[in-house]
Amino acid sequence: MLTGTRLTIRLPFSMLDIPIFLANAKDIAERNKGSRSATFGFTKFSDMSPREFKTKMTGFKPKNPILPPSQRPALKREEAQPATNIDWAAAGKITPIKNQQQCGSCWAFSATETIESAILIASGSVQGGAPQEIVDCDTNDQGCNGGDPAEAMQWIISQGGQDLESCYPYTGQDGTCNSAQCTPTNKISSTGSVSQSESAVYTALQSMPPSICCDASAWQNYNGGVLDASQCGDNVDHAIQLTGYNTGQGGYWIVRNSWGADWGEQGFIWLQYGQNTCDITSEVTTASA
Repeated sequence: MLTGTRLTIRLPFSMLDIPIFLANAKDIAERNKGSRSATFGFTKFSDMSPREFKTKMTGFKPKNPILPPSQRPALKREEAQPATNIDWAAAGKITPIKNQQQCGSCWAFSATETIESAILIASGSVQGGAPQEIVDCDTNDQGCNGGDPAEAMQWIISQGGQDLESCYPYTGQDGTCNSAQCTPTNKISSTGSVSQSESAVYTALQSMPPSICCDASAWQNYNGGVLDASQCGDNVDHAIQLTGYNTGQGGYWIVRNSWGADWGEQGFIWLQYGQNTCDITSEVTTASA
C-alpha cells in the first residue's frame, strides 16, 4: 500500500475546454444527421467556441456593407448546373495551400492567392507573395482584426506590387510595416468585380480563380464532402479563393481555404452549386497581371 504519494494525471486539454468540446460534439452530431454529403467531426478547431473561431480564423470585413441575399433583387436561386468541370489546381494555376494561423488575416491571404494565380496564368510561374506585408502595411484594413481582399488588391496596385514571402515572411500576428526592406515583385494591373449570380461567377471562373467571400460559421468542424446550402448561413465573415467547379453530386464549387492542408478536403471545401451556398456570390473579385 502506497502512502504519501500523489498521483498526477495530465490531460491534453484544459478542464475549461470540456464544455466547448461538448458543444462542438453536439454541433457535429446535428450537422451529420442533417447532411446529404458533407461529413463533420472533431478538427483542430474543435477546442474553440464559435466566437473564438470567428475571431481567430476568419476576418472578412467589407469596405462597403453587403446586403443580405433576401434584399438583392438580382440574385437568382436554383441556377442551372454548368456541364463542364473547371479545376485551376489541376491546371497548376494556384500556389500551395497556406495557413493564416490564429489571425483574422484571411482577406490578406485571399488577395495574395488571387494575385499569385493572375501571375501564373499570365506568365506560367510565380514566387509566393507576402500576406504579412498586407497585414502590417495596408492601413486601409485592420491586420489580424480583419479586412477586405478587394481593397487589399487595390492597395497592392497602388504600391507597385507585392513583396515576396521570402523577403517578408508570415508571422501570424500584427507587426510594424517593414516593406522598405523588400522590392515589390508580384504585380497586377487591375481588378474586377463579378455580379452576384452563380452563373456570372462560373463565367468569371473560366478565366481565373477569383477571390470570394463566404459565411464560414459552419466550417469549424467540417471534414469533407459537399456542404449543402441548408447547413450554411449568409453572415459573410471569411475570404478565400474559388479554384474550381465539379459537375458531380449535383454540382459543387471547389474552394481553397487558408487553414492548412490538414483541414477539410486537403485544405479545400466543396460547396453546393445553385443555392448560393454560404453566400458565395457576396463579393467576388478577379485580377489581371
